[in-house]
Amino acid sequence: MEWSMRGSLLGKGLLVFFLLSLGVHYVWAQDILRGFGPESFTDYFRQFSEIIVGDWSNSGRQFLALVPKLKLYFLVVLVGVPGLFFLHYLIIGPKRFSHQGEKILYYGPLARLIHWVAALFFTLLVVTGLTIIFAKTFGGGSLVRISRKIHLLSAFGFGAVVVPMFLMWLRDMLPAPYDLKWFLMFGGYLSRKKQPIPAGKFNAGQKMWFWLASVGGGVMLYTGFYLYLFEAPLKDLRLFVLIHNFLGLAIVALFFTHLYMSLFAVKGAIQSMLSGYKSAEEVSVLHSKYYEKLKQGRS
Repeated sequence: MEWSMRGSLLGKGLLVFFLLSLGVHYVWAQDILRGFGPESFTDYFRQFSEIIVGDWSNSGRQFLALVPKLKLYFLVVLVGVPGLFFLHYLIIGPKRFSHQGEKILYYGPLARLIHWVAALFFTLLVVTGLTIIFAKTFGGGSLVRISRKIHLLSAFGFGAVVVPMFLMWLRDMLPAPYDLKWFLMFGGYLSRKKQPIPAGKFNAGQKMWFWLASVGGGVMLYTGFYLYLFEAPLKDLRLFVLIHNFLGLAIVALFFTHLYMSLFAVKGAIQSMLSGYKSAEEVSVLHSKYYEKLKQGRS
């Protein structure tokens, strides 16, 4: 009984001592830290947390605030870009060239094959990517799950074909001084006149699409790989989400541009990727620099 009372008194004494010590240390810490910046213990730990953790909480909030807006950005692209082209078609109209007479071989069999395989996988990536972005609109469920699987398989397919495509067209896609003039005159698409446009085998718009689709597509594959596995630090995953989606916005915009130019802006342009040949008139107008080079080679 005596020992238990002594133990109880000892425990109470230690508790009182601990509380007093904690209070003294709290006052002491405040006095010491006041001269070094923070005004209170709470401010000190907040500053300590910022040093160790960084601006995670703030950037996290910014990230969570930005992500829902991505759907709106994609919606603007989906409606705005085709809308602008529709107005262009109504007001200015397509360019028409004679497909009679001389034909120029533009794409060989291998180039056409690689292009169509890349186009297939790329189109699947765009369509399934948009389905994932608007998953809630589509009601989720099996459609989105299947889209995710097709998106993954298409990424592997595009990854396999993008390397030979890049190497095959790299030389013709390098920037040239006259590309700037092409941009300044919007490729001649704002005029109905058939005037020679400064462009090589590929114009500046096609070159921009090539670099975005190949190099940008490679970055999309890299970021998408980690987003699919979800095996990266949180800050890296947040960065990958932003890179993947903002690159996706640019790719979708130029994807629609490429479709419009191939199917509507220039009548019969799609035939060159089927037969391999372009009419001499079309080349002389839309690719004047390349046409001049061909004529010089014949003389």
